[in-house]
Amino acid sequence: MKKIAFLIVAISFCVNVSYAQTVLSDFRDNLQLGFKVGANLSNVYDAQGDAFEADAQYGMVIGGFLKIPIGSFLGIQPEVLFSQKGYQGSGKVLGLAYEYSRRTNFIDIPLLIAFKPIPFITLLGGPQYSYLLKQTDDFSSPLTSSQTIQEFKNEDINKNILCFIGGGDINLNKVVLSARMGWDITKNNGDGTSTVPRYKNVWYQATIGHVF
Repeated sequence: MKKIAFLIVAISFCVNVSYAQTVLSDFRDNLQLGFKVGANLSNVYDAQGDAFEADAQYGMVIGGFLKIPIGSFLGIQPEVLFSQKGYQGSGKVLGLAYEYSRRTNFIDIPLLIAFKPIPFITLLGGPQYSYLLKQTDDFSSPLTSSQTIQEFKNEDINKNILCFIGGGDINLNKVVLSARMGWDITKNNGDGTSTVPRYKNVWYQATIGHVF
């Protein structure tokens, strides 16, 4: 995933150079449909029930968006994304080192309010609904390794999560460079049971998109 992040930075740099001397068009009054791809850098900011210290993990994000104008300066921007989140870490038990990671796959649906002060800048913020598709846990040590994939038939796990998103877009005619920060508002263990460790995701997101 580090290669994905590097690729986004490289493409963004090339786009900036390419458009540096180009007069940008004003599309703020236009209805626009677009496609984006990029990477998440995610972690957990609220954990209970497991004794661990988590490190950030990269994941993929891909999907589409719709820019709906409400005049020149305001708009609504719904999106539908496949988004990977999670965390990773390492430690020692009885002198033996171990490594672990958790990868979660979500369908994310942000509904963002757009403020467009100038043609090439859009500021965004609003709620997001996330639906948990799959969770993969990997654990490895000198003695053992394992992988557990859960499809979440357990009713204790909350598959429907409310989040909040904030960020901005740089609009370079048909190219859109986006940066977001998001965090879960609701916890993952729906009924508060102690048998399911509680945690909430937080993530930074960078994408490059194309408007049709």
